[in-house]
Amino acid sequence: MRVVGLDVGTKRIGVAVSDPMGWTAQGYGVLLRRGPKTLEALCRIVQEVGAEEVVVGLPRRTDGTLGDEAREVMKFAEQLKEILKLPVVFWDERFSTAEAERILLMADQSRRKRRKVIDKLAAVIILQGYLDSRRKKG
Repeated sequence: MRVVGLDVGTKRIGVAVSDPMGWTAQGYGVLLRRGPKTLEALCRIVQEVGAEEVVVGLPRRTDGTLGDEAREVMKFAEQLKEILKLPVVFWDERFSTAEAERILLMADQSRRKRRKVIDKLAAVIILQGYLDSRRKKG
């Protein structure tokens, strides 16, 4: 089962896609948030890759509580769920962007290059964490 993973930010959305078996996550791209057009673009991606589920990174505070940013992401995910008519699940993404930054620094990527791919890599980290947990349960 193919799954799409999203790292939803205020300006950009990182997108990752699983392989057809739902074992590994690969980066797909980064969308600029542009109102309703963003939802339309995400719907096209989900349909294009044949995804049956969407995983959205939920930005919790370090103490695990939900803040304003998390509530905005939840609102966005609810809109996406209504349009897609597919399961949309949340995955704790507390440190995904920090981990993506660390990986890119270790790869000696310039700040400019990191800015272009960090959201996509964060989406990969979110999706891979979800896929791994699902495999452990099953």
